[in-house]
Parts: sequence; C-alpha cells; structure tokens
Amino acid sequence: MFERRYVQADGIATHYLEAGDGPTLVLVHGGGPGADAEGNWQDCIEQYAKVFHVIAVDMPGFGQTERPSPDAYNYGQSGRNRHLIAFIEAIAGGRPVHLIGNSMGGATSLGVAIHRPDLVDKLVLMGAAGLDIANPDKDSRKGLTGYDYTLEGMRRLVTTLAGPNYAMPEALLRHRYELTMLAGAREATTAIHEHTLLDKMTYPPELIATIQAPTLVVGGKIDKIAVLARTYGYLDLIPNSWGFILPHVAHWAMMEAPVEFVAVTTAFLRDDMFLAPQITPAA
Repeated sequence: MFERRYVQADGIATHYLEAGDGPTLVLVHGGGPGADAEGNWQDCIEQYAKVFHVIAVDMPGFGQTERPSPDAYNYGQSGRNRHLIAFIEAIAGGRPVHLIGNSMGGATSLGVAIHRPDLVDKLVLMGAAGLDIANPDKDSRKGLTGYDYTLEGMRRLVTTLAGPNYAMPEALLRHRYELTMLAGAREATTAIHEHTLLDKMTYPPELIATIQAPTLVVGGKIDKIAVLARTYGYLDLIPNSWGFILPHVAHWAMMEAPVEFVAVTTAFLRDDMFLAPQITPAA
C-alpha cells in the first residue's frame, strides 16, 4: 500500500510513507500522544494514491522520525514549521504541494502557507490548531493532556478525541500506545508541551488573513478540541476558503469518516467540485 522512506530535513532523519503518482499531496498528522503518519492516515492513503503522489510524514518527536534531545532542539511551533518547510523542499524540490494538516499538523501547515506560500498549492485544514479559539470546557482540554502512558490511558484519550460512533480498532490502539513507549518518546512529548507554551501553536489573525492559497476548512460538528467557532474563524479570515462540516464527527475526521473526508478533499484538490472564482482584494 505504501513504501517507508527517510529523508534528512532540518538536520533530522525524517520518516515518511509514500504511495501513488500524480500531484504531490503531503499529509501532516496531529500532536496527540501516539500520533504518527501511519495511524492517522492509514484509512486514507490507498484512496488518495489513486489520484495523488501521497507523502505522509512523521513530525519530529513522533512515529519513526528522529527525536532530537530537547536540550538541542526546539519542539515549539517555529521548529515544526521550519522542519516541514525543509521536508517539502527535500521531497518536492521546491515545487508547490497540496497540504492537508490535522490539529497540530494543521497549525504547521498554516505556518508553511504563511511563511512559504510558494510551497503550497492548495491547503486543507482539518480540526486545525493555529487560531486562538479553544473549547472553554476545561475537562475536554484536561482529557487531551492527561495521558498516563498506559494502554487504558490511551483508550481514554481516544474517547476525548473521537466521537461516540467511532470504535478504534484494537490493533491501532496498541500501535499508538507502543509508539509512546519508544525510547525518547516521553521526553519528546514533554518537550513539545513545554516548548509550545512559549513558542505557541497559534498565529495572529492578521497573519492567517494573508494566506492566499485556496483553502478547505473541515470540521467535526462535535469536535471538543477544534471547536466550530475556530472552523468558522478560519473561514472569516482566509479569503479563498471553503468550509465542510461533518456531523457526528469529532477531532479525527480522516479516521471517523474516511470515505467522506477523502471524497470531499479530493474533489477540492482536483477542482471537481463547484468553486467560486477567486477574488483578489483591491489594493
């Protein structure tokens, strides 16, 4: 279904999955414990590969990508942005790609679109971090940060991130748990949390508003993390943006509703859906 490969990006041995042929589509996973390219995108890669050259990357600190020492590497948002920019340059030779980012991966994809718009053809934000609008329910946020490095703790985490209609396969649950047990994984997770407190996962609204790439904003109607107010906020700010809301879906649209998610994003990326003409704001 896919090939496993490594490339050096920003000085880090970066693991990624590759499949298919066509325009390059880069998939960027979220930042929950145990997240990686395979676990987050396994239900989508085969379908995308019928149309695209699919690249699903493990961000630093996740999956099989190298975990630099927190003493020598910035695990904050600017570090993730720099790494993804270097990764795209390495695998696409400086040519623009389509980007789909979930949660922390959405914030990182936003960072590329803001700082290196020449590298982004079209952008899909799904449950994306990046805009400072959060769920005021502290219990929801606590559920995301309270992982205790046990299999049952991973099971509890899934209930926070996914909707009630989603039953994670036991093999995938164990896959996520086992990734958190790899050497250096806990230290990287701690560093990501600590560094991101200072090097935040959000951007000023005026920077987000500079994005000109055609952007599809996908939201889960019952997402407790990336609440609908944030989804609508992106639509307000990004001039060339469209929205798609999935009912009965929470934070993991690509896992909870992969058929629908792949269908609508593929239509958007291929221009197979109705798209209004882009309007360039007056100078």
